[in-house]
Amino acid sequence: MSTKTVLITGTSSGIGLATAVAAARGGWQVIATMRDTAKAGALLAAAQEAGVTVDVRTLDVTDPASVESCLVGLDRLDALVNNAGAGHVGTLEQESVEDVRAVMEVNFFGVVNVTKAALPLLRASKGRVITVSSVGGVIGQPFNEAYCAAKFAVEGFMESLAPVAATAGVSVSVVEPGAVASEFVSNVRLAGDPLEQAGPYAPALSAYLERTRAAFAGAQTPQDVAAQMVDLLAAERPAFRLLTSDAARAFAGTKLADLDGSAVQALTGGWVR
Repeated sequence: MSTKTVLITGTSSGIGLATAVAAARGGWQVIATMRDTAKAGALLAAAQEAGVTVDVRTLDVTDPASVESCLVGLDRLDALVNNAGAGHVGTLEQESVEDVRAVMEVNFFGVVNVTKAALPLLRASKGRVITVSSVGGVIGQPFNEAYCAAKFAVEGFMESLAPVAATAGVSVSVVEPGAVASEFVSNVRLAGDPLEQAGPYAPALSAYLERTRAAFAGAQTPQDVAAQMVDLLAAERPAFRLLTSDAARAFAGTKLADLDGSAVQALTGGWVR
């Protein structure tokens, strides 16, 4: 049997980088994509250290032409890992609707763009779609309105797509990490001094940021998430939802067993007081 091919988005750092290297070590032919290939140094160094090679390509998930160009000439694709995304901290009164749209473009419509383009190839191979979501796609979190909205949209989209894609032999899964120690945190969009810009919400934001820094102090490693992603790639019957840590499972479990919403509100309300 020929080597299977996986395309992974957002591989310049974090979970994407770790998954690209781990998948290559697992025998996959990896197409590792990123918006700016000038940032491929860390990935290529990690691949060299692991004794594997990856095919680095430019792909801007928000640009359908870029997506199409990346897939041109690709004869076979066995798996797609939608990993590209961007964090965002803010609250509606203090930011523009355009800010919210930008978060949706990267984190939701980017996933839609790449998945749509890849599906014909995945149907031909009876392949799979794996999308990195977040526990923020299960539980809405303070000062993450736009980000959680995008991840909620991803979850609903993929949960709805899964049974339809299965009729064509394509499996669909979402991966929900909790706190992960990666550059994703430093890439969260915080222009200027967020507390100065928060106005009446400054005390709540200060409490939230303090709690979040503490949560990320004991965060899961990208390599641990990547190992589970590779297992999911290889699984004969992949589950729809993969929560990647005990903390993530406990956190998401609060929502999944919360029929009236009171448990979630009590939990997240404590983050801003």
